[in-house]
Amino acid sequence: MTVLLVVAKAPLPGAVKTRLCPPATAEQAARIAAAALRDTLDAVRATPGVTPVLACAGRLTQAQDAAALTAALIGWDVLDQRGTGLGDRLANAYAEVAEAYPGRPVLQIGMDTPQLTPARLTAAVRRLRTADAVLGRAADGGWWSLGLRDPRHAGVLRDVPMSTPHTGRDTWAALSGRGLRTAPLPVLRDVDEWPDALAVAVEAPGGRFARQVAAVRLTVVPGGRR
Repeated sequence: MTVLLVVAKAPLPGAVKTRLCPPATAEQAARIAAAALRDTLDAVRATPGVTPVLACAGRLTQAQDAAALTAALIGWDVLDQRGTGLGDRLANAYAEVAEAYPGRPVLQIGMDTPQLTPARLTAAVRRLRTADAVLGRAADGGWWSLGLRDPRHAGVLRDVPMSTPHTGRDTWAALSGRGLRTAPLPVLRDVDEWPDALAVAVEAPGGRFARQVAAVRLTVVPGGRR
């Protein structure tokens, strides 16, 4: 059974989605982040045949919508992220999962793609069965998902520059350098800036994320002023 690993930050005002400000306030950005995470958790929970794990940075008990997030995580293993940079934290999360679930493949996603559906996740899990790795690139040059048949190979991420326009390309090259047969997943748009939030809300209009984006739009007049 594949482990579906969600890597996320606790939705604390001023600590998440700061590039949505303006037009969002820090509180609104945290509500958008919490909605994105809850939509993502719902999609994972509805995906059949996977074991869900969350690796979280920050304290969920202090986060926006803390009670709802805690309830959504009943039955999940929750790990604290460890490490100095993102690549290090990702590699450590994979290593912890490999130790807890020996021999299991791992498909990792974040909280920036609330348009994910159980069908998309199921397709990614199936793709991983016929490849050593799968990589879903993001429209901005990064990536939204990485799956590894052997999660110990995630150590390559420690040497990949993260959050650059070339992170997706560099990650693919690092996997190929290990001799891994890597298959692509569909390119998705992740939510970093306000135009991303608007586009993703249109793609997934029925979710909590879209409702929180709409709430910000109601408080903003044309030109981005309140």
